[in-house]
Amino acid sequence: MTQTRDNAGTDLADGHSPWPALWAMVIGFFMILVDNTIVSVATPAIGRDLDADVNAVIWVTSAYLLAYAVPLLVTGRLGDRLGPKNVYLTGLAIFTLASLWCALTGSIEGLVVARVVQGLGASLMTPQTMAVITRTFPPQRRGSAMALWGATAGVATLVGPVLGGVLVDAAGWEWIFLVNVPVGIVGFVLAWRLVPTLPTHSHSFDWTGVALSALGMFLLVFGIQEGEKYDWGTITGVISVPLLIGAGLVVLAVFVWWQSRVRTEPLVPLGLFRDRNFSLSNVGIAAVSGAITAMSLPFMFYAQLVRGYSPTESGLLLVPMAVMTAALAPMVGRLVDRVHPRWLVATGFASSSAAIWWLLATITPDRAVWQLLLPMALFGVGNAFLWAPLSTTATRNLPLSAAGAGAGVYNTVRQVAAALGSAAIAAMIQARLAAHLGDQAGSSDALQSSGAALPAQVAGEFADAMSEALVLPAVVLLAGLVVAMFLARPTHEGYGRRAD
Repeated sequence: MTQTRDNAGTDLADGHSPWPALWAMVIGFFMILVDNTIVSVATPAIGRDLDADVNAVIWVTSAYLLAYAVPLLVTGRLGDRLGPKNVYLTGLAIFTLASLWCALTGSIEGLVVARVVQGLGASLMTPQTMAVITRTFPPQRRGSAMALWGATAGVATLVGPVLGGVLVDAAGWEWIFLVNVPVGIVGFVLAWRLVPTLPTHSHSFDWTGVALSALGMFLLVFGIQEGEKYDWGTITGVISVPLLIGAGLVVLAVFVWWQSRVRTEPLVPLGLFRDRNFSLSNVGIAAVSGAITAMSLPFMFYAQLVRGYSPTESGLLLVPMAVMTAALAPMVGRLVDRVHPRWLVATGFASSSAAIWWLLATITPDRAVWQLLLPMALFGVGNAFLWAPLSTTATRNLPLSAAGAGAGVYNTVRQVAAALGSAAIAAMIQARLAAHLGDQAGSSDALQSSGAALPAQVAGEFADAMSEALVLPAVVLLAGLVVAMFLARPTHEGYGRRAD
C-alpha cells in the first residue's frame, strides 16, 4: 500500500517525488517573469511601430505589472480553495491566449489592454508555485526547492531583455509575445500531467478589500507615472497629480484598516507580519523587484539611443548578469539551508547596489563596452544572493495552513514593487530628460531614432539623464542592505544541517 507522507518532500499521495511537478510549474513561472522585463528592450521598436511616445510605451510594462500585482491577494486564496493545479492551469491558458492577442494588436491602446489580461493570467499562476513548494517539501529541504524558484525568478528577470533583443531584431517586437504560445502549450501539458491534485480548503473572499487595493494601487501608480507629463500639476478640471497620489495613499491606508477589521478571512492576514523574517523578506523582495525593473529601462534607452545598438546588441550587454546569476544560484541554494540569511541577503544587496553605482558612473557616449559588462556581472552576483534566500526566509516559518496566503502576500509585494518601480523610473526618466533636453525630451521623436545613435550634441545630455535616473534603483538597493541586517536565524528543526 502506498503511504501518503504529507509535506515529506520525497513522496506525494501517489508515491512520486515532488520535483517533477515543480519543474513543470517552473516553465510557466519562467515565462511570466520573462514578460516582466522582455518589453524593456523592445520599447523603442514598439514606440516607433505604433507611433507612441515614451510615457505611452512604458504603460505597456506598467499595465502588465499592475494587473499582475493586484489580484495576487486573491489568487493565492483561490489556489487553497480550488486547488493550486486547477488555478495554475487556468492562469496559464489565459496568459498564453493573451500573449497571442498582444502580438496581433495594431495600436498602443490595444496592446496595453492585452497586457492587462496577460497580467491577470500571470497573477493566477505565480502563488501556486510557492504554495506547492510549501505544501510538498519539508522545512529542512524547502531551501533547495525555493532555490530553484528564486533562481528562476532571478534569471528570468535578467534574461528577458536578452531574449527580447534577439527576437525584435530577428522577427519583430510581436515575437516577444508570440514565443509564449508554444511554450505555454508545452507548459500546460506538463503541468496537467505532473502537478499533483492537493487537498483544498474553504475560504471566503474579501471583495471590499479587493476593490480598495485595486483602486489604491491604480491611483498611486497612475499618479507617479503620469506626474512629469502634467508637470506634477492639474490633469483636468480639479483633478491633479498630487490629488491622485494622495487619494491612492488614503485608499491604501483604508485598505490596511479594513484588513484589521475583517473577522472572517482578510486578503492580507496581518498576523503573518508578526513573523519578523516574513516582514523583512517582503521589504527585501520589494527593493529587489523595484530596483531591477527600474534599472532596465534607462539602460536600454542608453544602449539603443545613445550607443546606437540594435535590440540584440543591447540585450547582450545583460548576458554577464544572467550568466553570473545562473552560475551562482546552485551554490547559494545549498547555502540557504545552512547559512544565516542575514549574511547571504546582505551580500546580495551590497553587491547589487555597488554594481548600479558603478554602472551609472560608466554611462557615457564613448565608454568602452567591456567597462559596461563588468558592473553587469557584479549585478548578477548580487542577484544570485537575493532571490532564493529572500523567498526561502519569507516562507520558512509559516504554517502550512497559511501557505496560500503567505505566497499571495509575498508575490503581491514583489509585483507591486515592480509596478511602482516602473512608474517611478518613468517619472525619473522624464524629469531628467526635461532637465537636460527641454520640452522635446519625452516625445516620440527620440524613439524614432532606434537603431541609430542620437546626434552627438544630444547624446551626451541623454546619457547624463539616464545615468542620473539610475540613482533611484541604487538607493533602493542600499535601503535593502539596511533591512537585511535585521533578519533573524530561522527556528525550524533541521535548519543548519546539510539537506539530503
